[in-house]
Order: sequence, then C-alpha cells, then structure tokens
Amino acid sequence: MKDGTHTYQTHGVCARTITFTAKNGKIYDIQFNGGCNGNLKMISKLLDGMTAEEINAKCAGNICGMKGTSCADQLAKAMISEQ
Repeated sequence: MKDGTHTYQTHGVCARTITFTAKNGKIYDIQFNGGCNGNLKMISKLLDGMTAEEINAKCAGNICGMKGTSCADQLAKAMISEQ
C-alpha cells in the first residue's frame, strides 16, 4: 500500500468514512467517522501497526446485525481497495 493518508467511503454501515495512514507497510491512526464510537476506537487501537493483510484477515466477513457487513468488514474492504 502506498504511504500516506487514505480515506475510504463505507457502504451499508453507520460509519460514513474510514481514514488511516499507511507507512512502511503498516497501518496507523485508523479513524471511523460515525458508528459506535467506543467499539471503533478499540478496533483502531487493536489494529494499529498491523499490515493491511493482517487487518484484512482479522476483519473480513464480520457482520453487524442483518446488514451483511460491519465497520470492521468495511475496514477490510478499505485495505483491499487501497492497494
């Protein structure tokens, strides 16, 4: 993934966008705009410093209620789309 700040437009979840910084193959400063504030802050802390591949492996396929996706799943999609 290219170094720098990236913003991903989410689909089907409460968070509207996800912003993160890529640096030397690692992802930092993940921020969700909207969504479940406390839960998303914890997700951001737990994933800080991981590679895009590690984040995708942990988050892809997680769903929220009947939505068929979740903020974590959308983060996994962001990791793929920004590569």
